[in-house]
Amino acid sequence: MGVLITVLALCAVAGLVLLALSLRNVQQYEKGVVFRFGRLLPDIRGPGLRVIRPIGDRMRKVSVQTEVLGIPPQGSITADNVTLTVDAVVYFKVIDPVKALVNVRNYPAAVSQIAQTSLRSVIGRADLDTLLSDRDHINAELKKVMDAPTEEPWGLRIERVEIKDIALPESMMRSMSKQAEAERERRARVIAADGEFQASQRLTDAAATMADTPGALQLRLLQTVVDVSAEKNSTLVMPFPVEMLRFFEHQSKDSAGESDGRLVHRSTRRAALSAGAVIPESATPAPAPAPSVSLPGERAGNRVEVARERRDAEEALSG
Repeated sequence: MGVLITVLALCAVAGLVLLALSLRNVQQYEKGVVFRFGRLLPDIRGPGLRVIRPIGDRMRKVSVQTEVLGIPPQGSITADNVTLTVDAVVYFKVIDPVKALVNVRNYPAAVSQIAQTSLRSVIGRADLDTLLSDRDHINAELKKVMDAPTEEPWGLRIERVEIKDIALPESMMRSMSKQAEAERERRARVIAADGEFQASQRLTDAAATMADTPGALQLRLLQTVVDVSAEKNSTLVMPFPVEMLRFFEHQSKDSAGESDGRLVHRSTRRAALSAGAVIPESATPAPAPAPSVSLPGERAGNRVEVARERRDAEEALSG
């Protein structure tokens, strides 16, 4: 009786062990692929508690979640011969667990290698401006290049490829900053010139309006004076008409010309008298008209000067 109980206990334990070896738990995000003595079974086990043969069967679980794989920085040369370093990230998932297990070994490493080679190939066909300004096009081309060797043969789908960073040489960064600065300066000059042109048009319209209405200029002058005096300055700047300055300039030139003519005539007359020439009275220029009102001292001075000139002429003739 004791031997029978022992045998039954051993059978129960063996049954429990075999049952434990036969049960497999598959998660919702996984697919189970069963190999029986190394041969693939056609049925793919879904999520839940699954039973397999404890002897000869082996289950491999494959995750069908989207996996993120970072591509290490890759040095490459663009189509316009610029050396740079680019790193990216790849999003992919398994759509056929059988192909992912049978056709390729360690599919994450395979995807990483494909991504590195594809990244260098795509960057080598693009120039620097396209790489910096049109990343969407570069990302789409990367995805297209990586889809061809991975989706059909390996059962993997590349969902998205994104370029994370582009490292440029220091010299290229300085050149690009100078180019951007020059572009901004050009735009600033164009905007300033446009503003000056518009301001000149407005000033022309204002000048035409003031020319039609003379009182507007005076009002504008008074407004300017009010604006200047509002700041409580000790110096008040008043505009002066240019025409008045020209009038004073002409008057000063005329008076200087008359005085120079008188001095030349007197010096010539004295030189002739000293040389013994006879100067008729008719050749003597008429004296300048005296002012209507003169002081007694001034008239006496004029008479003394005339008498002195006559005496000098007589002495020269007698000598």
